[in-house]
Amino acid sequence: MRFDKSFITKTLPEMSIAFGHFPENATFSIDSREVQAGDIFVALKGADRDGHDFVAQAFEKGAAGAIIAESKKDILKHIKGLDTTLVLLVKDPLEAFVQLAAAWRLQFNYPVIAITGSVGKTSTKEFLSQIMFYAQKKYLVSHANQNTKIGLALNMLRMRADHELAIFELGISKRGEMNELANLLRPTSAVITNIGHQHMDGLGSLNDIALEKRDVFKYFTENSIGIINGDQPILASVSYQHPVIKFGSKTINQIQARKMRVSGSHISFVLKIYKNKYSIVLDHSHLGAVFNVLAATAAAHWLGVSDDVIVTAIQKPCVVEGRFEERLVNDGRGTLINDCYNANPESMKAALLAFQQIETKSPKIAILGDMLGLGVNSPFWHRQVGRFLRKVPSLNKVILVGNLVSWVKKTSPVGLRVEVVGSWQEAVQRIESELDAKPAILVKGSHAIGLEHLVAILTTKNGVKSSSL
Repeated sequence: MRFDKSFITKTLPEMSIAFGHFPENATFSIDSREVQAGDIFVALKGADRDGHDFVAQAFEKGAAGAIIAESKKDILKHIKGLDTTLVLLVKDPLEAFVQLAAAWRLQFNYPVIAITGSVGKTSTKEFLSQIMFYAQKKYLVSHANQNTKIGLALNMLRMRADHELAIFELGISKRGEMNELANLLRPTSAVITNIGHQHMDGLGSLNDIALEKRDVFKYFTENSIGIINGDQPILASVSYQHPVIKFGSKTINQIQARKMRVSGSHISFVLKIYKNKYSIVLDHSHLGAVFNVLAATAAAHWLGVSDDVIVTAIQKPCVVEGRFEERLVNDGRGTLINDCYNANPESMKAALLAFQQIETKSPKIAILGDMLGLGVNSPFWHRQVGRFLRKVPSLNKVILVGNLVSWVKKTSPVGLRVEVVGSWQEAVQRIESELDAKPAILVKGSHAIGLEHLVAILTTKNGVKSSSL
């Protein structure tokens, strides 16, 4: 299974080879700033930038080759030393890149697991990865949250013959995208973590979202199996053409969490894997972690991992950046929960409840940003968050960031200090004046609001304290 001339010409019969030195072990990059020595740089055209403008830079950083548009081949005249590289000329670099990934994936017959859902995709993926580590499996897991078509293709091209399985995360924001991703990946099994109010402006209602997410099963064979959240009727009441494993807190599920108790920063529960029961303690205050563990457990069980290994692995810390990740504020001026990768009504409420459970004598401050992608019902959902703040009586102050959050203030509890600012930069100024009291701070909002910049200013990665969702 080599990325050689035979593979290339068979996959892309209309391409031409400008320079034909094939690397020993092909790896790929789409960002010239992140090119590593030996990478093949794919020159993609984005909304603001064209990768062809950075081909020379990629080669300067040690790229072993490039895939560029035939129409842009004149840029090669200004680059020296290409005789020892691979340069492919194609009509459309993106289309060629995706075709290469699809053809590469079809060479492997080991299990390929896809993980999708409105919330918890990355955390579930990381828990499953952790289980496979303790099971001493040789596996591939997709990087970070690279879950779009381009990110999926990048990770598929990292598949190798000595892997025993591969784990991928799939994310969608528009109708038809899951069908496209599933057709590209052809997973042998897939997990749907849950269905929630996310990307409603592109996907529609909850029923529409569920319909789109279920397309992850569309290309299943007779040996494939689906893993679904059995607590959600929108998933559990559907008639599937393939076997399913259900996880959740209800007795109808094969993988269950029973007797869940939150105590400070820990959650205890009884894990039921079919007929077997195990006592589990997670280093989390966020109940969402339990359901991520259940989904990962279901997948691992299907893959043949022993219960003993699963029970050991899921109780180890599993830190995922931006998902209820606890950090130290600079100079010891408090603690901060970084949960600002994204936000929807369900995850916002869950984060607030988890924050309520944290035991501390310090004042509690929540910095909450707009929840984007909710469509015409956005004001309603933000008002609901304001009402929900009554269930977080330990809060001393709330700083709201953005435009839509003004609806949160309208329904916030009387007596709670609430400020509205337009940007994360203003939020930094407001929180700075509170740090002498060494507060506990929750940061939560949609990614586009930029709250990760506030987190970067207030904390350091060396200050990560404990496990995360």
